[in-house]
Amino acid sequence: MPWFSTVAAVLLLAVGLAAVIAVAVLLLRSVRKREFLGTVQERATYETLHTASLAAPPLRARLDADAARRAGRHLRALLGVPALTLADASGTMLAWDGTEPAAEHDHDGVVRQQALSALTSECTEVLGPGDVPCGDTGCLLAQGVVVPLIVTGRPEGVLAVYGAPATTGLVRATTEVARWVAAQLELAEFDRSRTAVAEAEVRALRAQISPHFIYNSLSAIASFVRTDPGRARELLLEFAEFTRYSFRRHGDFTSLAEELRCIDRYLILERARFGGRLQVSLQVAPEVLSVIVPFLCLQPLVENAVRHGLERRTGPGLVTITAQDGGNEARITVEDDGVGMDPEQLAYTLRGETKPLADVTSGADPRREPGIGLRNVDERLRHVYGDAYGLVVETAPGAGTKVRVRVPKFHPQAVQEGPGA
Repeated sequence: MPWFSTVAAVLLLAVGLAAVIAVAVLLLRSVRKREFLGTVQERATYETLHTASLAAPPLRARLDADAARRAGRHLRALLGVPALTLADASGTMLAWDGTEPAAEHDHDGVVRQQALSALTSECTEVLGPGDVPCGDTGCLLAQGVVVPLIVTGRPEGVLAVYGAPATTGLVRATTEVARWVAAQLELAEFDRSRTAVAEAEVRALRAQISPHFIYNSLSAIASFVRTDPGRARELLLEFAEFTRYSFRRHGDFTSLAEELRCIDRYLILERARFGGRLQVSLQVAPEVLSVIVPFLCLQPLVENAVRHGLERRTGPGLVTITAQDGGNEARITVEDDGVGMDPEQLAYTLRGETKPLADVTSGADPRREPGIGLRNVDERLRHVYGDAYGLVVETAPGAGTKVRVRVPKFHPQAVQEGPGA
């Protein structure tokens, strides 16, 4: 055999082996890919959940034309129908996704009429050829399902699918998707309500600061007007800066440095009133000063320490404020060695429940119940960061009070707005 024939045979054998190896690798990759993606049922579940997750964000804002347009294509893919529309509570079509109806038909008017019917009955309505006002049995709108979106007991819109026979399976699937859409809209309404409550709570904090602290501060300043006019002027300037910060109208967040500056002014004014009885220890790690925190989230804790701790204590008292770097979060503690609080009473207050105070009958003002400021701050922290970031309070009668706060260093909602105090 000539030498070139031998070489040719070897080359052919090598090419054949390479082809076999390539096929084997492709088969192995295909098998591994199928194993990675899971079974057909698992893949279908993943696709369904993924599509639903894409439709959720627009709906969590509010039901308007933009949200309907962005969510509509994902909802149509979820149901696998030729066309889908979302309408508002007046029956007005917000968005249409999919195959367009014949141009000669007033499909806006047809959809509105069908939507109003479902909104009035508050029940799922199945469409057939006899339900099309235009009289064209071949119209895209001649078959479908229209489901009202019931949000907190009220019809707030309509989800309708068209162009597919209204089988039992499609009716059930459309009804369930409509319930899911309504749940997203209900969550959006709940989010707006929580935001409104949080804003009201900040206003409540400002109202709480106003009558008690302002009266005491002005009384303390007045006591220095004749004996030490320079001191009175300094205190008046501190009071002006404190109130300017506390009653500002912009932003729900501020930096930890600004919040601590506000606390420092508050304590300067309180020390003018208490004299040597009020002692303060402040330990702050420089790296957490730029952390963004909810506006007025710490000052009420310090005020609580003074009002419900040292104010009722005989002799001097100490308020200790620490802010430490905790990796992904700032860890803040406000502690006093005052008279402490009844843990059971505090637990009622933090839950927003009413429990008679032991000293109410003796003439104490129930509006000055210990812990109201703590509850306000606790609810706001939970609203912004989640329940894991609520206040941790350690207290007992005669044992003082320690309040622990954790604040994430980075959070999408925590953005400082406007100028500082």
